[in-house]
Amino acid sequence: MSLSYVHPTSDSPWGTYLSQIDRVLPYLGPLARWAETLKRPKRSLIVDIPIELDNGSIAHFEGYRVQHSLTRGPGKGGVRYHPDVTLEEVMALSAWMSIKNAAVNLPFGGAKGGIRVDPKQLSLKELEKMTRRYTSEIGLIIGPQQDIPAPDVNTNGQIMAWMMDTYSMNTGATATGVVTGKPLHLGGSLGRVKATGRGVFVTGREAARRIGLDIGGAKVAVQGFGNVGASAAELFAQGGALVVAAQDHSGTVFNGHGLDTASLQAHVKATGGVAGFAGGEAMAGEDFWDVDCQILIPAALENQITAARASRLKAKLVLEGANGPTGSAADDILAERDVLVVPDVICNAGGVTVSYFEWVQDFSSFFWTEDEINARLDKIMVGALAHIWDVADRHRISLRTATFAVACERILTARQERGLYP
Repeated sequence: MSLSYVHPTSDSPWGTYLSQIDRVLPYLGPLARWAETLKRPKRSLIVDIPIELDNGSIAHFEGYRVQHSLTRGPGKGGVRYHPDVTLEEVMALSAWMSIKNAAVNLPFGGAKGGIRVDPKQLSLKELEKMTRRYTSEIGLIIGPQQDIPAPDVNTNGQIMAWMMDTYSMNTGATATGVVTGKPLHLGGSLGRVKATGRGVFVTGREAARRIGLDIGGAKVAVQGFGNVGASAAELFAQGGALVVAAQDHSGTVFNGHGLDTASLQAHVKATGGVAGFAGGEAMAGEDFWDVDCQILIPAALENQITAARASRLKAKLVLEGANGPTGSAADDILAERDVLVVPDVICNAGGVTVSYFEWVQDFSSFFWTEDEINARLDKIMVGALAHIWDVADRHRISLRTATFAVACERILTARQERGLYP
């Protein structure tokens, strides 16, 4: 049964999530009687965000905050600013956060937020006004013990600082733990910026080892060269891999001998995209999916690997740096072609894991070194993937279904033990 106000298609984000839940039902045993709770967000908030623009006119933006599950702890999930943000997308992203947090056994539920806006069209002052008004509007459901936002697409530490300050002003006390991904001097954590990309690398390294793929000399293609894609590319390059292709909203660049990831990051920072990078040749966007590589890292937006593209991929290992980049039909095609997919709900969980570290550090006002952060992150990610891999081998199922089986069992066990109120 779908929610009355959302009519998902099979390849929409929410439709993809629902199909993933359906696939895991046979592995839940008696807990399956609670499974319908996984298909219904606990709370969905839609807010109007009016601001006065620099030219004196009034603009209205639509914002969302969805709390999918709070059964295992406070909601946790990012906020994205993008012109294509919809309620259905935010619902799916919040649900994937529930799965992700449970998969790595963090004491969080799943939540997500967003505003339908192209932030590049706003001045810095307009962006601040919009962020503060959005924070005030969702303030009644967020909090350090209720729901903790974080950066996502087109949001960053500065936006988190504005959110933290706004919430603090409205509640009358500085509350650093209300958001994560903050600047260091406002209670942020070392290692947070590159944490998601590091998680992609760590799970990719472990997966490659298990399938006998040597990272040294392996060719890697990365879609999305923002925070996640660039950090993962950098770590793979340091591990001896050749990052041969990179794609983002601006274009696609290719170098069969390997792109200089540091120079490419500097170029993206200076120009806003990979297009025009002198260290590689431009190629047509759709040709990216035909690049000869062993490892593909989709780190952009959802639904990028379609069924048609899945049938063309040369890679043997797909590391989902983005949320929901592979449709269900594409997943089946990749499985038939013996392409291993490390799913988003474990592969990109490094970011929320270090967000958890940040949240803990804020409560204690005691902060760890970056080496300590990275060591703790590696240990959690390696352990979580090993457990999921064992479940996959035991039931002869994909890593995605195994991740959902592990996560859903934890969520529904907590739901069953808490019971229903009243």
